[in-house]
Amino acid sequence: MSLNIVLVEPEIPQNTGNIARTCALTNTSLHLIRPLGFSVTDKNLKRAGLDYWHLVDVHYYDNFDELLQKYPDGYFYYATTKATKKYSDIEYKD
Repeated sequence: MSLNIVLVEPEIPQNTGNIARTCALTNTSLHLIRPLGFSVTDKNLKRAGLDYWHLVDVHYYDNFDELLQKYPDGYFYYATTKATKKYSDIEYKD
């Protein structure tokens, strides 16, 4: 199973950079849905990603529907601070 992380309209460059670093180390693709709350040249974004950016497979989309159209058979798990279920309560598909 290949993993992908999708950030919808991320606002904090440091968080995005840290997630990108994790993606580089786990060979996970990172998908960013615009609008972004920062520039991809932001020094905080680059600093948080350290020297791993060249290892990150990053894809950009203008909206969430564009991502869904690219992966019509994709299976998505959504995470939010407003969820009623914990991530540990879900049975994940292989």
